[in-house]
Amino acid sequence: MQTLTPFRETVEKQANKPDLRDIFLCHAWDDRGGAAKELHDLLESRGVSVWFSEKDVALGTPLLREIDRGLAKSRVGIVLVTPALLRRIQAQGIADKELSVLLARDQLIPIVHGTTYEALREISPMLASRSGLSTGENLMADVAAKLAELVTLEDEVRNS
Repeated sequence: MQTLTPFRETVEKQANKPDLRDIFLCHAWDDRGGAAKELHDLLESRGVSVWFSEKDVALGTPLLREIDRGLAKSRVGIVLVTPALLRRIQAQGIADKELSVLLARDQLIPIVHGTTYEALREISPMLASRSGLSTGENLMADVAAKLAELVTLEDEVRNS
């Protein structure tokens, strides 16, 4: 949990903004039905509100505009770093655009899954330099629990 300590102050500052999601989940399109959905479901089962393109972008709406709104309305951004995401970043697709926005904010937590920080460092040294979590060291459920603990601090601050 110490690696997430720097995020606490940012989360506390965001506590008084209305209508925000707790977390924006950035992921590769290829992971939407697998690891990204698993993480989304685990977070929501813990009471965390998650902006997740698979449920938040309605058919017929402009994808990039909806992502932009989701980014603006989220307190914390997490990037699910998988081999598929690393390929998408190199191809400069939508995930790369989301990552660019998230890197500009002090609210970004990488979640490394199925790859390593070394592989991430080769593709995105800036993202790899951020404190984050790895499913190589923690179960996905434990990662979700740590993220939920982080964003529930916000609720405590708001209610105090």
